[in-house]
Amino acid sequence: MTGPFSAWTPGESRQRLAEELKRARSISGLSGRDLAQRIDISQSKVSRVESGSAVPSLPEVRAWAEAVEAKDDVRAFLLALTEATHTNVLRWRTDLPGRAHIQDQIEETERDARRILIFQPSVVPGLMQTAEYARRVFEMFEERPYAKEELAAAIAARLDRQLLLFDESCAFELLITEGALRWRPGPLSLLVAQLDRVSSLSTLSNVTVGLLPQANQAVVPHSHAFTVYEPKNEQREEFVNVEMVHGNLQVLVGADVAAYRRRWESLARNAIRDDEARDFLRSLADEMRGSA
Repeated sequence: MTGPFSAWTPGESRQRLAEELKRARSISGLSGRDLAQRIDISQSKVSRVESGSAVPSLPEVRAWAEAVEAKDDVRAFLLALTEATHTNVLRWRTDLPGRAHIQDQIEETERDARRILIFQPSVVPGLMQTAEYARRVFEMFEERPYAKEELAAAIAARLDRQLLLFDESCAFELLITEGALRWRPGPLSLLVAQLDRVSSLSTLSNVTVGLLPQANQAVVPHSHAFTVYEPKNEQREEFVNVEMVHGNLQVLVGADVAAYRRRWESLARNAIRDDEARDFLRSLADEMRGSA
């Protein structure tokens, strides 16, 4: 995100938008019910937008500004803020103080979710990484290199996050490509241990692991990693996090979230699970032992 809002976190810009829209409505003298009728949305959505639990679309904000007869400068500010809220990026190098801190933020997001859908085409998902696998992944991070003490804290924080897998109030569904399982940040023995870890965690009652073997005909491109979060609070809308080279993109717009949902469902139809997945992991491990 660039421009006057570039220093704000996703939560800050979202809350500021909520406050500004509420202020504009209050100044106009319209009630939430009146506004809802004028712009053809539900009164409950007006309330959720003004509390920051829902992010309005750009057309909705245009209609909102028109309905409250906002001045031109206020209207321009609201539209710019909406665009910024829809394209929030936390840049690894400049926006976040340390990787351990990032792990804490991710854990907070995970604890607020009732269901988490993870697609990973490149590496084993962080929630399933062994300590040594995680250390080697962190050491490869070029955008924000670690100080020695940061590295140890980041590994510890990642392992602490994994405790949530044992909390049955949250369901996890993971889709992992064979390419991610074969990606090797260290010796083959490291990868064999990592495959065993994935297999073991797949037996948890609230964890579903789907694997995408290369031998299966693809139904959609594997593209990039993403995570869909379904909040425990039903007043909040689901959203998607996309981890990129330069930062973490938070997808909040309903239509965009729906696109990731469709991609997830297409990928999931092509996955193997349960005993078939564990047999596949075992065969990969045996192959790697034979190559060592």
